[in-house]
Amino acid sequence: MPTVKIRWVMERENSKSTRMVAATEFVALLALFFVYAGDLPPAVNEAHYLVKAKNFWDPSFAATDLFAASGKAHTTFYWVFGWLTKYVSLEATAWIGRVIGWSVLAAGLILCNRRLSLPPFVSLAVAVLWIAGIEKGNLAGEWVIGGIEGKVPAYGFGLIGLASVIQRRWSTAWIWFGIASAFHVLTGGWLVVASMVAFVATERRRKNGEHDGPAARFFTPGLFIGGAIAMAGLIPALELTMAATAEQRSLAARIYSYVRIRHHLLPSDFPAHWFIRHGILVAGMYALVFLGRGSAVRRRLGWVGVGATLITAMGFVVGALPAVAPDLAAKLLRYYWFRLGDAIVPLVIALLLADALFNTNGGQPWPVQVRQGLRWIAVVAIGIAVFVVGESSYDRLRIGVPPSASHRLLGFDPNASAEQLQQGFRDWVAVCDWIRSSTPEDEVFLTPRHQQTFKWYAGRGEVANWKDVPQDARSLITWLERFDDIFPKQLGDVSINAMRVPINYSKLRKYGKRYGVRFMVVDNRIASSIPLAKIYPVANQQNATYSVYELPY
Repeated sequence: MPTVKIRWVMERENSKSTRMVAATEFVALLALFFVYAGDLPPAVNEAHYLVKAKNFWDPSFAATDLFAASGKAHTTFYWVFGWLTKYVSLEATAWIGRVIGWSVLAAGLILCNRRLSLPPFVSLAVAVLWIAGIEKGNLAGEWVIGGIEGKVPAYGFGLIGLASVIQRRWSTAWIWFGIASAFHVLTGGWLVVASMVAFVATERRRKNGEHDGPAARFFTPGLFIGGAIAMAGLIPALELTMAATAEQRSLAARIYSYVRIRHHLLPSDFPAHWFIRHGILVAGMYALVFLGRGSAVRRRLGWVGVGATLITAMGFVVGALPAVAPDLAAKLLRYYWFRLGDAIVPLVIALLLADALFNTNGGQPWPVQVRQGLRWIAVVAIGIAVFVVGESSYDRLRIGVPPSASHRLLGFDPNASAEQLQQGFRDWVAVCDWIRSSTPEDEVFLTPRHQQTFKWYAGRGEVANWKDVPQDARSLITWLERFDDIFPKQLGDVSINAMRVPINYSKLRKYGKRYGVRFMVVDNRIASSIPLAKIYPVANQQNATYSVYELPY
């Protein structure tokens, strides 16, 4: 009995120690994510997602805004995070959402490391390599660690599913991918496709007798459970197009793929050097996957990466279609063919490189000499990755404004000093605060071209802005009509003139009747003297950057 008791006490202490290590590793990953992406909210897409989520729970919020009141695509995200907006501010909601999203990502990353039998805290090196690989090696502008939006928890649950794939628990993996799809149907859906490639590649070899043991079944309860859960993300997306006519759906697809999101969807729009940098990552991943004597665990992980690159390759085929079938291409391009490769290729590289260097339990896939070389490559890669992450973090801290208010993002005076950016941001918040406290909730405004946070700070509707593009076909068409109406192309230089509303009394009266607009927010750096009645700033109010004018009746 004493021996049994001693063994029980030792096992309990070991279990407690293991939990403490895992908790410390988890907190360390959260700290890393905060250092890299802990900017002031709203981040790039937070104003887009959380404004929509707030309207979902409180339809009176920005009810006169075309985007906020339009069809809701990401209803799972709105249900899970949007209710917070009823009780706390948008800023607080963003921080709570970030912690939750980053926590799921951290848990998934730790699980992937454990399934590869990597020592504790190696996940930090994997995370740094992953972050840097995405930032400097993406093909279509994808990111994972950032502000809260639908794809952040989707990638987190996708990582948990990937850990199940590594462990050959296919049925469980499909369930996790289903949850990911509920939050963001394309992120989770492409993970399913890439994992199916891994399933066929690894289980077929078992079926052909190349490995011991029977092949796993593809049609399992988990596949159907995951598919049912994924409907929470798929059905709302389908509903947004079903109400439109075939002609409207075709036009909306062209607007989305060729006008608004072409920088993420259309390969001909990608900078040339992005193909080179992403190609280097893909080549490095293939070398790690196929040149080593990989175990079954490594092969399953590697084949998920291969599946992601096959999806990317299909994207290139679709990207060549606009010249011969523009309507078909527009519809197909909307599926973000390059998103998964941008995220998964650097992750697979980071995990396989860490596995080759630190795994002491699963046997090494590399000869000693090659492993020594890989060690030096890893040291250099981690050093570069730390520099990349540190540089990005320092730059954001130095600027001191939310990413969504950065001139570099908005395309206005990108070389402005940090002091100029901060002053402009303070003035933007000030004018929005005045609007929120001094105008009716159902007011609609004409706003500057180079902003995307008016609803976030002012809580009022606007005629249109470039960032907030509706997801349903009819509203998307209306959005472009409005945008071209208030920011007409015939003004000339898009980089300057398209940022302002032309001061033409007949046009302004038309806007008032057509959109119910009474007021216009003007950036004084673009138009400093306007022959309209100024209502802000007046008297002792001060705002050097923005003014509010009343439109003529």
